Amino acid sequence: MFDPVNKIIAWHLRRRYATIEEFMTKPHDIQFKVMHNLVKKAANTEWGRRHQFKHISNYKEFSESIPLQDYESLRDDIDRIRHGEQNVLWPTEIKWFAKSSGTTSTKSKFLPVSLESIEENHFKTGRDMMSFYCHQKRDTKIFSGYSLRLGGSTTFNSSNHETYYGDLSAIIIENLPFWVEIRSTPNQSIALMDEWETKIEKIVDHTIKQNVTGFYGVPSWMLVLSRRVLEKTGADNLLEVWPNLELYSHGGVSFTPYRKQFEELIPSDSFSYLETYNASEGFFAVQDSFDSEGMLLMLNNGIFYEFIPMSEFKGAESKAIPLSEVEEGVNYAMVITTNAGLWRYMIGDTVKFTSTQPYRIAITGRTKLFINAFGEELIIDNAEKAVKEACQKTDAEVREFTAAPYYMAGQDSGAHEWIIEFTKRPSNLEDFETVLDSSLQKLNSDYEAKRHKNMALKPPIVHEAKQELFHNWLREKGKLGGQHKVPRLANDRVLIEELLRMNKGMSL
Repeated sequence: MFDPVNKIIAWHLRRRYATIEEFMTKPHDIQFKVMHNLVKKAANTEWGRRHQFKHISNYKEFSESIPLQDYESLRDDIDRIRHGEQNVLWPTEIKWFAKSSGTTSTKSKFLPVSLESIEENHFKTGRDMMSFYCHQKRDTKIFSGYSLRLGGSTTFNSSNHETYYGDLSAIIIENLPFWVEIRSTPNQSIALMDEWETKIEKIVDHTIKQNVTGFYGVPSWMLVLSRRVLEKTGADNLLEVWPNLELYSHGGVSFTPYRKQFEELIPSDSFSYLETYNASEGFFAVQDSFDSEGMLLMLNNGIFYEFIPMSEFKGAESKAIPLSEVEEGVNYAMVITTNAGLWRYMIGDTVKFTSTQPYRIAITGRTKLFINAFGEELIIDNAEKAVKEACQKTDAEVREFTAAPYYMAGQDSGAHEWIIEFTKRPSNLEDFETVLDSSLQKLNSDYEAKRHKNMALKPPIVHEAKQELFHNWLREKGKLGGQHKVPRLANDRVLIEELLRMNKGMSL
């Protein structure tokens, strides 16, 4: 069926591709311009005067004038902005704050979101992502239907009703231009609801009769929605409900544990998946090619990037390097300077470069989410790949998991303790444990060394979680929906002890 609107939008987005190619061919020049423009624009802010932005003309002066930051070092200035002060970190008005909180703590981070960051970072990168998609899929009809978005909610800042906070996804939905909004579903009154389980029901009722052509959201919650759609409609797969479905743009967590489940829900070889790296602090990278390993780092969308080799990571005392000095395959902590006033901010994520021509990255984990209780330096990337291999070799499917160190009594060796919720149980749980262990040893030489003859580490201890354990834990913490997720790894036992207690008390 011919749809002139779809054809016009796709044509326009394909035209953008030529402008995007510039930063792929001149990455260092583009990044210097971004750094220069950010410093110049903020020169007369309180921070600009404090750190003498007017005297910064190159990267060396930039890195020497501005110390590395984390949320704690910026908290006081951000709180001042939330209570009405302006021109502190950024010259234009800041009235939106993306709320981001650790799942093992009640503390929340409120990250500033400027009009520039919405328009020149989030919206622009979103358009660039669709430009990549249209460039590759010439016969797309995605704009003939609706994009189903699964976001969080916004609320008034209780201390100042002129500023607002909420999930980043909700802030984006709240500020979408009308021509995007009319192609999105559900409507804002449903999309921004607070109570997550009620919202899921409303979304299902609202969308099952619509022509949905694309999905956008975190995989774990999109699975919850998808399964409810099948329950409500009696369909065997999502294509029976939405026959024109052609794209799922996902992010927030690794897609590796979820891919097989989505392939069963959407049994089509022509269906496309695009990974994104869209955090509360900014929209950093998108998968620019169906065939590429890693996501293209978006270098001309309002963010200046630096990197700290994790082998030398010392928090704020670390030495960061610019993009021009990174190497493929090295694990880096990412540092950003944004057009919302985050200056040399360590976001806590770790990445590695899968390519430097152009610059593509893969998320490897968090600077604080790892296990290194016995010198094994296990990162999330290792854990997720090992779980994937164990699933493949034991015909299992995993919904959620977390792992932590286990300390044996006396002088005995330690171990890693896992709690895993399966959507499809392995043919043999002991075989799953064995494959998990051997895969971790192949992926991580430090883990392999500690496992040698059980000297420092014994085989992993795996507990099978009862159904909905992780969902119930998130509900108990008031963290259902949005961008909330269960940490995959922890270097202490706080989270796993909570989960083990809950699991013991749940009925089968």
